[in-house]
Amino acid sequence: MKIILKQIIFLLISFNIYLTYGQADISDSSLSIPMFYATYTYQLPGVDLADRFGNNSSIGGGFQWKISQNWIFGAEYLYLFGNDVKVADQIMSNLKTINGNIINNAGNFASYNVQERGYYISGRFGKLFPVLSPNPNSGIVVIGSLGYFQHKIRIEVTDNNIPQLIDDYKKGYDRLAGGFGISEFIGYMYLSESRLINFFIGLEFNQAWTNPKRDVNFDTMKPDEITNRFDVLSGIKVGWIVPIFKRVPKKYYYF
Repeated sequence: MKIILKQIIFLLISFNIYLTYGQADISDSSLSIPMFYATYTYQLPGVDLADRFGNNSSIGGGFQWKISQNWIFGAEYLYLFGNDVKVADQIMSNLKTINGNIINNAGNFASYNVQERGYYISGRFGKLFPVLSPNPNSGIVVIGSLGYFQHKIRIEVTDNNIPQLIDDYKKGYDRLAGGFGISEFIGYMYLSESRLINFFIGLEFNQAWTNPKRDVNFDTMKPDEITNRFDVLSGIKVGWIVPIFKRVPKKYYYF
């Protein structure tokens, strides 16, 4: 009974807090606002990552909480993808003919694609500076993150008809690498009272210290030559925000 009573009290307090910040006016008050968001980023690789991949994109989303003091806390997941694999002609060399083709199990030239895939999962911390903004909840944002970064070469075989590239055999060619990563974002965030137009846009820079995750590559019969990689991404990031707060009812005055 005591546990149930404590839960009821907790819910009542939480509901009261929700109503308190919900009744504030975003146009003249700095609010504590939880928010979900979705993102798209166009990225340029650098250092070791640029030797393996070309430009790529990422999509993702996250949750963050801007407190009334304009500090921001959150977590984010980004999925990386691209079609420019610079080492496409080098990998799987042990499976290719002199002309660079791979023979399938029917004795014909196989059809396959290689692509870039990866992800970055992180915790984020930053600050909103309400300058050049229409309200105290919009303005320039500076956010940093700490997390885990991973990338690989995705091998897609049409009709799955190459026995040497079925299931776990692909792992011997995918050059999987992962490790500790950080990022820095600087941009502009806009939150409106209507909750319909809420977004951010800016520049994001990612750095990761990664290591190969495969003991040996099947085509070279050796591990990756670079065992301590420094992978860099820089790009333009945009996001659509869904804030969780209630608009203040319109006030009417009677004379």
